[in-house]
Amino acid sequence: MAHLSLRNVGKTYAGGTQAAVSGIDIEIADGEFIVLVGPSGCGKSTLLRMVAGLETTTEGEIHIGERLVNKLDPAERDIAMVFQNYALYPHMTVRDNMAYGLKNRGESKTTIAERVAEASRMLELGPYLDRKPRALSGGQRQRVAMGRAIVRQPAAFLFDEPLSNLDAKLRVSMRMEIRKLQKRLGTTSLYVTHDQLEAMTLADRLVVLNEGRVEQIGAPLEIYRKPASTFVASFIGAPAMSLLDARISDGAISLEGHALARVGNASGPVTLGLRAEDLRIAPQGIPLAVEHVEELGAQRIVHGTIGAQNIAVIEVGEAAIQDNVHVAVDPDKLHLFDTSTGRRLEVQSQPHQEMAL
Repeated sequence: MAHLSLRNVGKTYAGGTQAAVSGIDIEIADGEFIVLVGPSGCGKSTLLRMVAGLETTTEGEIHIGERLVNKLDPAERDIAMVFQNYALYPHMTVRDNMAYGLKNRGESKTTIAERVAEASRMLELGPYLDRKPRALSGGQRQRVAMGRAIVRQPAAFLFDEPLSNLDAKLRVSMRMEIRKLQKRLGTTSLYVTHDQLEAMTLADRLVVLNEGRVEQIGAPLEIYRKPASTFVASFIGAPAMSLLDARISDGAISLEGHALARVGNASGPVTLGLRAEDLRIAPQGIPLAVEHVEELGAQRIVHGTIGAQNIAVIEVGEAAIQDNVHVAVDPDKLHLFDTSTGRRLEVQSQPHQEMAL
């Protein structure tokens, strides 16, 4: 096991005018589980492949443990990678797939047998050791790919969207298996996904990427509760945070002419962020025109508009939702962002005296 250090890491492809990844600084502690999350094309897989040695680094340094690995081949970096498409040898049995890397390293037959047996017990693959990949389900193939990584006892695990080919139910169970396994082994792990729910449930810390740069690094709940930008606010959370044009006048923030809270002495336009669970349908408040209701069983998501702006509200209960309702806003749960930069504004809000919330 080892810590990972990425220092001002960047990647620009030959002939490219824009960097695919730029200025990445991440320190990953020994045994930590870090998830890189962001939309397609944000650079997360490129960054992971740079750590693995499958992509060259055009600037910065990558350290695994105490070693600078920029110029080392993948086989010399002491990492194990789990791919999206499993990357199993179809002509080999499960046992041989798991043992292949150890054989190439010249490990003894006894060591290989012991490690394969231990990984098989962890992953419940014992009954399938003599089968070939075509005789396995998607979840079983992914466990074989994980087993192949485990037997190598690497300094770090790298996961490149390993669950994206699985159905929704299997993804839930597999991510639980991955997290329990990582905790048991204590191996430093770097995991890539575009699924923010997967990221939230797996990570010790999240690294949110956007257009090749880091938007925010932090614990999942820290990022959820205090997103550093409108991008993070809209990407992390389901449903996404509603981002609305609002205004501060003489220290009071208002939405579509409705006063919400006092936020100091500032004035001017501002972007207001509201989480769906921090709103509630109430007898009085801000008028909301309901457009659609998603029934989710234990709760429902009410989608509508305040003025011409879209907003979502999580409602618990089975009472009928009218076409026109009122929404109450918790003044302690307001998120304010600079309209021009999208960066978070730190303010202390207080209920506005003219509005019952």
